Amino acid sequence: MGKSRNTSLNTGVTDFILLGLSHPPNLKTLLFLVFFIIYILTQLGNLLILLTVWSDPKLHARPMYILLGVLSFLDMWLSSVIVPRIILNFTPASKAIPFGGCMAQLYFFHFLGSTQCFLYTLMAYDRYLAICQPLRYPVLMNGRLCTVLVAGAWVAGSIHGSIQATLTFRLPYCGPNQVDYFICDIPAVLRLACADTTVNELVTFVDIGVVAASCFMLILLSYANIVHAILKIRTADGRRRAFSTCGSHLTVVTVYYVPCIFIYLRPGSKSPLDGAVAVFYTVVTPLLNPLIYTLRNQEVKSALKRIVASQRTINENN
Repeated sequence: MGKSRNTSLNTGVTDFILLGLSHPPNLKTLLFLVFFIIYILTQLGNLLILLTVWSDPKLHARPMYILLGVLSFLDMWLSSVIVPRIILNFTPASKAIPFGGCMAQLYFFHFLGSTQCFLYTLMAYDRYLAICQPLRYPVLMNGRLCTVLVAGAWVAGSIHGSIQATLTFRLPYCGPNQVDYFICDIPAVLRLACADTTVNELVTFVDIGVVAASCFMLILLSYANIVHAILKIRTADGRRRAFSTCGSHLTVVTVYYVPCIFIYLRPGSKSPLDGAVAVFYTVVTPLLNPLIYTLRNQEVKSALKRIVASQRTINENN
């Protein structure tokens, strides 16, 4: 028999082998550099937004930018859970991950991912109130309520991650232990279980696929009302600013939700496209957020200019 840690029916699997993304061997170095650069840019870009929102009084007192700061924080951690493991697969290092490490990765991936899912919905609701209910907006969405809603999203995300990790790893895993994916995620891990996974697939379909699809529909409904309200704005500049803000949000939301729904509404799928599709919402979206929200948001750009000018003044005085 091989090593007991791989296929022993008595002790079960004690670690997993992540096979990573399929790629031609001659592109290994290039892909390593691409994902490494993406990871660095993602961390720096989101850190820049986080520091900008935190340091500028005009931004961190407004719900929209509180939500944006939380989104940047989530993106930094979500990227750190996923991308370093992808990068490792392009090196000669061992591709093994301990059983407990696999469980932790799945938990944090779904905890952070679902929290982000709820946060996008809150951001859409915030924009709906700001544009469709401008006079009542300060009452309907203030800093205190925003904090409570964000805390609720974190709690709901944690509960979701705990449910998924518990249901997935309560199953016996006898071997083989090769996960045909780049991270420990539910569909790929369930294929290795030595028991019936019907209940898990049903819970995955409802708890992830249906919830994500419902959030996406709520966001689209919010933006349908927003577009209707924007068309009533008399000034061209007002319409342009409103469309710019909402367009950037919808771009990120679409890149995030569509691949997510594609994967989790098909829990039994073994399509080779799943890995490539998953890269969009696990790797690309955290990179796009700072680019879209800084390059297309005039208030964030103005805040960055104020911070740079203030720092320049300090340096000149010294």
